[in-house]
Amino acid sequence: MYVHVPFCAVRCGYCDFNTYTPGELGSSASPQSWLDGLRRELDLAASVLGNAPVANTVFVGGGTPSLLGADGLASVLDAVRSSFGLAPDAEVTTESNPESTSVEFFAGIRDAGYTRVSLGMQSAAPHVLAVLDRKHTAGRPVAAAREAFAAGFEHVNLDLIYGTPGERPSDLQSSLDAVLSAGVDHVSAYALIVEDGTALARRVNRGELPAPDDDVLASYYEMLDTSLESAGLHWYEVSNWASSPAAQCRHNIIYWQGGDWWGAGPGAHSHVGGVRWWNVKHPAKYAAELAAGRSPATGRETLSDEDRRVERVLLEIRLAAGLSVDALDADGLAATAQCAADGLLEPAALSAGRCVLTPRGRLLADAVVRRLLS
Repeated sequence: MYVHVPFCAVRCGYCDFNTYTPGELGSSASPQSWLDGLRRELDLAASVLGNAPVANTVFVGGGTPSLLGADGLASVLDAVRSSFGLAPDAEVTTESNPESTSVEFFAGIRDAGYTRVSLGMQSAAPHVLAVLDRKHTAGRPVAAAREAFAAGFEHVNLDLIYGTPGERPSDLQSSLDAVLSAGVDHVSAYALIVEDGTALARRVNRGELPAPDDDVLASYYEMLDTSLESAGLHWYEVSNWASSPAAQCRHNIIYWQGGDWWGAGPGAHSHVGGVRWWNVKHPAKYAAELAAGRSPATGRETLSDEDRRVERVLLEIRLAAGLSVDALDADGLAATAQCAADGLLEPAALSAGRCVLTPRGRLLADAVVRRLLS
């Protein structure tokens, strides 16, 4: 189960997610109207799926879920329990902005049943945060991670973004040092993408900032991987590292392995049994559709067998467990030998019937996918 919280206090310059600030929403929607809609959608989901199993994972993302406070996030999880139920060992994650958390917040969501916290850090360098329009202070994410551990969380993630204009190698190293000092068991690190329509894109287009450089991004990824591996955090997906299998994000693994999930909330996407659909984006429209007894879905597609095979290659190749060669057609299978010869796939794993990216292959994962699907 994915739950999308569409609220943010401010909009970060690089973000193109379906989020809204109070000024953008005005009086057209509120956390309460959103929660009322969410409850209705979850009841709808349970009725559509019938005898569906209880939720094995729940991921509350956004937006800024921590703006709901501990009581609000407890209400979200209560709604999931009421409609679906939770498996006894369910993984329950919420994203949080470090500035809208506290000792009391973490204690409250832990008592409510959350098992995992993902904190947006992005960087420890104040000037990098300024370019990204991030509003937290540089040291707050580490402090928040420690507060989460003190509240009883075993699994805490910190998110990094690398390649921001003006970020130096020393800045990235400072961020890595901060992450490792926090003692988290999971790190996600993403290369900065300048998305069309964002404030950052407008600054780049005006020549105020340079676009991220691919060679710099590659060198920064290698720096990240070396530091995290040395500290006992091992890659299990191209952009994710964990200290153990138990620390890996089970919810995201469902996405990468083509599993089923229901995405609830404005703009959320779902996938069940090869059918994908997505909700209306605006929170007011979302709440109104559900209040009127209608589905909030605004589009859908049924994936063909070939669609599903292509997506399997695209996603599973990113995993450290790799992709079975059974997913490849004859041309793709023939391409694997050259990929191995070019240092992009691990030869030993390929001999055992799996395509596993080498460190160089991770830098060129999209190119590998194109070759395997050509």
